Amino acid sequence: MPRTLARSKEASSLSLRERALNLLARREHSRAELARKLAAYGEADEIAALLDRLEARNHLSDARYAEAVRHARSGKYGSRRLAHELREKGVSETLVESAVAEARESDLSVARAAWAKKFGVLPADAKERARQHRFLLGRGFPAEIVRRVVGGGEDD
Repeated sequence: MPRTLARSKEASSLSLRERALNLLARREHSRAELARKLAAYGEADEIAALLDRLEARNHLSDARYAEAVRHARSGKYGSRRLAHELREKGVSETLVESAVAEARESDLSVARAAWAKKFGVLPADAKERARQHRFLLGRGFPAEIVRRVVGGGEDD
């Protein structure tokens, strides 16, 4: 039997709990994200009960998910992008604010590092300044931080 066919037969026979644990074994998921992924395999009340059990056993944690995302994005992206991503995945506003507060502390240094890696020299004209601004804003850094980095301000 071809390997892909064996996998598909095996995947179709998994229980809802096994599917959830397989997903959680790969990486952290938010409750809302895991519910969305499991929606095709069970009823809403069955999925909610399973997620409650997983949270009770500490297999599923939105706080742990928020911390994992914050850590993974910390050296490359800003606090605004982190907040957007966490909200998009259904993390509670209190957890979002907590993760963003920690990320804001390093926004300036991370933005400077990203800017230095990409550009390294201050813009010579308005067109180049706008380009550098767009780059950092696209990475999710607050406008105030972008102005300080691209403007060359050395005060922290």
